[in-house]
Amino acid sequence: MRRKTIIAICLFLTGLLGLHGCGSPSSNYDSKYYADNLQDKETEGTLVYESSMELQYAENFSVDYYKDGYTMLTTTMDGQRFMVVPEGKEIPENMQEDIVVLQSPMKDLYLVASAVMDMFRELDGLNTITFSGQKEESWYIEEAKEAMANGDIIYAGKYSKPDYELLVSEGCTLAIENRMISHSPEVIEKLEDFGIPVMIEYSSYESHPLGRVEWIKFFGALLGKEEIAEQIFEEQVAILDKVSADEKTDQTVAFFFVTSNGLVQVRQSSDYVPKMIELAGGKYIFENLGDAETKRSTVNMQVEEFYNGAKNADFLIYNSSIDGGVASREALLDKCEVLADFKAVQEGNVWCTTNDMYQQSLSVGYLIEDIHAMLSGEKEDNMHYLFRLE
Repeated sequence: MRRKTIIAICLFLTGLLGLHGCGSPSSNYDSKYYADNLQDKETEGTLVYESSMELQYAENFSVDYYKDGYTMLTTTMDGQRFMVVPEGKEIPENMQEDIVVLQSPMKDLYLVASAVMDMFRELDGLNTITFSGQKEESWYIEEAKEAMANGDIIYAGKYSKPDYELLVSEGCTLAIENRMISHSPEVIEKLEDFGIPVMIEYSSYESHPLGRVEWIKFFGALLGKEEIAEQIFEEQVAILDKVSADEKTDQTVAFFFVTSNGLVQVRQSSDYVPKMIELAGGKYIFENLGDAETKRSTVNMQVEEFYNGAKNADFLIYNSSIDGGVASREALLDKCEVLADFKAVQEGNVWCTTNDMYQQSLSVGYLIEDIHAMLSGEKEDNMHYLFRLE
């Protein structure tokens, strides 16, 4: 008995030493995500946990590393796990059934989540994408348009109606979707029936704006380009650090869009756009608007309600990503004539986003910088995603 006790203590101490300095699995995942529960019992120990990716803002994914280059990607909102097997390595035997095994290097991806295209471009990973969920003319990312024009990326149907025959015949290895796919669960089922795994990215559910940007680390790990991803992310962090070092202002901002049926769409107070306004030194005009628990980003309101809430806002920013935007204050007033009474309109503080903002998923830092420049009255020449309406 004494001998067994000593052995048990030694094994316990050895385990502690093995964990020292490695860090724990990211996103506070417990031991079930260690290697001893990735495989069935008969192959326990084949995979050896080494470390986890450190995350600053993102809450909806984790990346864990195992000996010999194996990488586990987890989307924490749905618990999906993807084991990336390094080139030349064997696929671990008897992996648990819920784990999707992906063979590196990645190829023949079906990219439906449009916000991810910007990340793949910056990671020099467009060559891994063969299929697009958007047509050539729908892309604002020039490299994606060019790749489709050259036939390097082909249109394979939108998220709700993919071209299954094309995807199967051309050997699609993975479909990368956004949250919209939840409205078409039958598509996920059918893709998986055809042997095409589905990965859903949840960057839009991040509470901090830079949490969205940090998803480039997730896709950097998928492509084996973590160092490049880290560098890109740190560039955005540096922009935020520079802007947030300045004093805050009391200037208020309304961010809105006029719908085709005459309603005004604004952002929930918990959304990332109000957070960007705050980080830039301003104040979102609508406090405590919406229900954060619903995970919705927008709220529709009647013009009268918008008038009462935003008439005295110091700045108006029109969201052009839905309808292509407006080119002048006059064009904006044609959409909603009561805006003529707004303080910002009368003082010439009406701005518009560029059409490509939402496809530029790495724009967050630059947009915060633009908003900061707007609030500070700095020159407009160097802005990336905002312009003043004359």
